Formats: sequence, structure tokens, C-alpha cells
Amino acid sequence: MFGSLSYTEVVMIAGNHDYIKPGAYYGRFDWEPNVHMLAGKEPSEVQIPKLKTSVCGCSYHERKITETLYDKALPSGEMDYEILLLHGGDKEHLPIDKAKIEKLGYDYTALGHIHKPTCLIPGKAAYAGALEPTDINDTGKHGYIRGEITKEGCRFTFVPFATREYVHLALNVKVEMSGFSLRNVIQKTIEENGKENIYKFLLKGYRDPEIRFDLTQMDVYGNIAEITDETKPAYDFEKLYEKNKDNLLGSYIASFANAEKDSMEYEALCAGVLALMETKGESYEDS
Repeated sequence: MFGSLSYTEVVMIAGNHDYIKPGAYYGRFDWEPNVHMLAGKEPSEVQIPKLKTSVCGCSYHERKITETLYDKALPSGEMDYEILLLHGGDKEHLPIDKAKIEKLGYDYTALGHIHKPTCLIPGKAAYAGALEPTDINDTGKHGYIRGEITKEGCRFTFVPFATREYVHLALNVKVEMSGFSLRNVIQKTIEENGKENIYKFLLKGYRDPEIRFDLTQMDVYGNIAEITDETKPAYDFEKLYEKNKDNLLGSYIASFANAEKDSMEYEALCAGVLALMETKGESYEDS
């Protein structure tokens, strides 16, 4: 496929997921003339005279590289345009130091490993990120970087490419909501944010104590990956206490008399009352 390109030159390195192990296919593959594999453990340079460009980089030969490696990978100065190609960015995968990268003096540094598009040094270094989101927590826009290096410097822009996104949204549930009305809210929210996307919903707020939402009925368009219900039953604790002050339920409510909403104590109060009410039989009177 790379060989079918009529003008473009391809320069590649192996990362931590596809590192070069003994007997790896990289060493046996007959690359097309326009494909340049920088397979060495230490940074090396490939020169592309027709583009007046050189690219420097190195490949992983194990899953982790804890050294920077590029500290002394100075551009040769033999080409008009010089690019550094690196894969890493955390302490176990080629730690990236912005100041050191900038000091090396490359026209541009192309970075891989971080899935989210990130500009590391304005006009100098960036992560393009993954073309498509790779898991449910890989949120935000995905695409590639289109750049141009001239004698005046480097200019690059991020170009959205992914056909869909993972979207995380929190919905505030109100006491008067039924399961049907919640389903309508979720449907409308998806329509407003794009039916092509994949959603993870977190339900917050307070619900009618008598309602248990059937989360299996909320996926109208078949694009909800996960719904988490963190709603709390909206008990009227004063009325509930007055009707049950002579039993265990009343004693339990009294023990949390000063609990403030959204506190850990209030969550314990709600959880305890819910558990007692669910096993009450005819012992307790509800509100």
C-alpha cells in the first residue's frame, strides 16, 4: 500500500506495542523504495534528497525504554529540513523533555504513543494522536496533523478524521422523572450530540424512591456503551422519621440528623434507609 504512493516518502519506527523482538518480521520484510524503516535501538537518520529533508528516530526493541535516548541526537545540518520522530512520553516509554527537544534544534518533532492530539511545543512538536478512538475512555476529537516546513518555519494544523467519538456525559435526574421521561432525555441528548457517536452516561441527582430505572431500555439508537446510575432516592426524611421514630428505621435516621446533602454521611443515610425500606415488610411506614 505504501508503495502505491506516487510522491510521498514514508518513515517509520517501531513502538512499544510492536517492538522489534528477535526474529521479528521487520528484518525480513522487503520494504518499497519510498519506505524507510528506522529500526535501530539508537537514533539514526535517513536523508531524502528530493525533499531536501532528513528524519531522525529510533525503534523499540523491548516494551519499555526508560532513557531519553535522543539527548545527543543532534540534526546533521546536511538537509534544509530536519524532522525528529519519537514514540513515548511517560516515565516507562521514552520520557519526553520539552526543553531538551526544543534545544536540539529540529524543525519539527513528530510524536507518537499518546492517543489524544496534543501540541507539545507550538509550531515545533505535537502528538497527532490516534486516527480513531481506541477504547471507551479515549474521548475527544481524533485525526491527523497536516504540516508544512518552509524557510520561514513550521506550520501545522490538526485535521479531524474520525467518523465517530466516544462521548461521556453526566445527566441530572429530577425527582419527578419516570423511566420513560429519562429515556426521552437520553434520546434527545444523543440527537443533540450526534447519533453517530458512542456514549457513556452517568446519572446523577435524586429520583422518586419508588422508581428503579430499567437501564436496559434506554439505548434507543444502539450506541450506548455504558450507563451508571448514581441517583439517590429522594426520601422526605422528616416525615419518614415522624412515622418511624419508635423503630429501627427512625433510630437510624436520627443518627444522621446533621448530615448535609452531597456528604458521605448523607450517602450513608440514603443507602441505609434504602436497605431498611427494601426489607421492611409491614414494619415501617413510608413517607
